[in-house]
Amino acid sequence: MIQVALLSKWHVHAVDYAKEATENPSINIKTIWDEDPARGESWAQELGVDFNSDLENVLSDPEIDAFIVSTPTNLHTDVIRSAANHGKHIFTEKVLAFSTRECEEIFKDIEESGVQFMISLPRLTKDYYLYAQQVVDQALLGSVTMMRCRVAHNGAVPTEKNQNGWLPDRFYNEEQCGGGALIDLGAHPIYLANRLMGKPEAISSRLPQMRGLGVDDQAVALLDYASGAMAVLETSFVSTGSPFQLELYGTQGTLLIEDDTIRLKSSKLDSDDWTQPENVPEDLPMPMEQWASAIEQNQPVSITKEDAYLLTLVNEAAALSHKEGRRVDVKEFV
Repeated sequence: MIQVALLSKWHVHAVDYAKEATENPSINIKTIWDEDPARGESWAQELGVDFNSDLENVLSDPEIDAFIVSTPTNLHTDVIRSAANHGKHIFTEKVLAFSTRECEEIFKDIEESGVQFMISLPRLTKDYYLYAQQVVDQALLGSVTMMRCRVAHNGAVPTEKNQNGWLPDRFYNEEQCGGGALIDLGAHPIYLANRLMGKPEAISSRLPQMRGLGVDDQAVALLDYASGAMAVLETSFVSTGSPFQLELYGTQGTLLIEDDTIRLKSSKLDSDDWTQPENVPEDLPMPMEQWASAIEQNQPVSITKEDAYLLTLVNEAAALSHKEGRRVDVKEFV
């Protein structure tokens, strides 16, 4: 049984991770720590586990094998490096860190300690992504010329209960978050593009603040690739009813994914009409399940440190592009 500590309820997905851990027969939640002691104590009572206000005590506890990190993003680097240096396995919410330099420091400690690492990039386990990757790998679209991906919700749209929307106000704290819609929700289009299109050559972005909450509440990033292909990545905290959309266009076909609907048109198929595929792969195990299997059985995982690194790289370049109003070459960060 893997004994874990939950580190902070700051992120909105912390509750989801606690539920996943509770439902996983290989994981037992032993302790909670939170930078907000009152919040942590309340959560510990709710889950019926101990609360410890001293992070160093939790890190050095020999009975704890692993940590689930949902702290403010600006604490990730220190917390994750400390966890690795104490020999603890690490599951973390996205993004890993604000800069590629911090990512490299984290990975160095993880590799030296030999612990298992997992970052929560759940859409890389989903059937639609796996099918899209299959279509790209089999060249059913010919040469891919453009990708468009949109993940958006209405978290910053005012409600009767909260004038700033259903997202907690801390999600608009630039110091803690490092940004707004793009660095959080926009992570999903970014890591999907990194897989399907590869490492970009340059990035241009717009990160406006429609609501004036202190961070971008919607964003667009344009990624350029050495081949001449492009990816248009969209996200928003101010869109109601916006479906998930993933579109891939190529010299010999088009793949359109909207929520649960997948349509493919390819000159390499027998039909010239749109087809709905019957050979869609099944979902892979969710990131936490993969992480537990890696710890217990040394099983390989499908989400890697490279995924985490490239996610930060694109976010870092996009933030600089918006700040300086220019196209940013990723070579500036490597």
